Amino acid sequence: MSTPTPSTNPLLRAWYDKETRSVIVQIIAAAIIISFFAYIINNAVVNLAAIGKDIDFGFLWQNASYDINQHLIEYSSTSSHFRAMIVGLINTLLVAVAGIVLATILGFMLGVMRLSNNWLTQKIAYVYIEYVRNVPLLLHILLLHGLIITALPRPKGSYNFSDTFFLNNRGFQMPSPEFQSLFWIVGAFVVGGLAFAWWFSRHAQKVQDATGKTYPLALINIAAIVLLPLIVYFVLGSPIEWDVPALKGFNFKGGMVIRPEFIALWLALSFYTAAFIGEIVRAGIVAISHGQTEAAQALGLSDSRTLKLVIIPQALRVIIPPLTSQYLNLAKNSSLALAIGYMDVVATIGGISLNQTGREMECMLIVMGIYLSISLLISSGMNWYNNRMQLVER
Repeated sequence: MSTPTPSTNPLLRAWYDKETRSVIVQIIAAAIIISFFAYIINNAVVNLAAIGKDIDFGFLWQNASYDINQHLIEYSSTSSHFRAMIVGLINTLLVAVAGIVLATILGFMLGVMRLSNNWLTQKIAYVYIEYVRNVPLLLHILLLHGLIITALPRPKGSYNFSDTFFLNNRGFQMPSPEFQSLFWIVGAFVVGGLAFAWWFSRHAQKVQDATGKTYPLALINIAAIVLLPLIVYFVLGSPIEWDVPALKGFNFKGGMVIRPEFIALWLALSFYTAAFIGEIVRAGIVAISHGQTEAAQALGLSDSRTLKLVIIPQALRVIIPPLTSQYLNLAKNSSLALAIGYMDVVATIGGISLNQTGREMECMLIVMGIYLSISLLISSGMNWYNNRMQLVER
């Protein structure tokens, strides 16, 4: 009996074709992965049914029956678990976005300082980076929170700034705006100013590329975004009233407050991530040929303009990919907020709501889905920016 050859057997012929074999392997791998997750999900459903439980998200519309000390939208203990989840999500996004902004600024400063010709500046950046990177983030959070709580005075001894702003161990109290009916006109001018600034920046770049002529871009954009809306604001009679905080009893009433938990978490996340970003920036700058610096200096550019116009734009192509990972780490590390009582999405829907309802599977699925969505959003934005910064081949 003869053995079939690839030329006579269609299955063997398909297997020996490189492209067909690649598709077959991917289909088999996908089937195995889907089967694995199907088994896990089915096993969870069967085990929950065995103890009288099922997958049900109806608990989201029940009363949460707990307070949240920081909420940017209206919330009370009679609100639903779904609204508590939204409040926690907003708190998570707030600290993540604020942390990314501050960590980026500090990280770029540290990266440049590490390459400074000044010995003291270089060593200060080096010691900071090595200290911060080698101490666990949770300890930084606890240390900063403890310092804020113990170093700042109680509300009665608050640091008073013009009877308007107050700093104490309960947070930073400040006036809150109450918008009047005509304020939408000011908002419309702000939006129009932003649109004009975007258009004018592109127009100025085209003019510069074509003729070499430059415009005072920063001044024009500031006038469009800030100065013109301010003029409209005062012409309309200042259509904002301010609710100024006042000490009543043992605490302040009115206004708005930045809680010490938020400040501690924000600073700890920013300082910690900035240390890693600093090393990423340093590596990106070092990766650029020194000939670029020499060429810029030969053209008469100062060190600061060489760094801004020549080195950093090229270094960004090296910096952006690892920078994305640090942004993702910062967003996920915000889940450590529970250690100091900052009510993020883990503390709300993944903590108190879970304990009250006993819906551990549903709550964990929601929390994982939220962090996955945040991570994918950050990755998509950074990948888009990375593609824009890449060299365009002709």
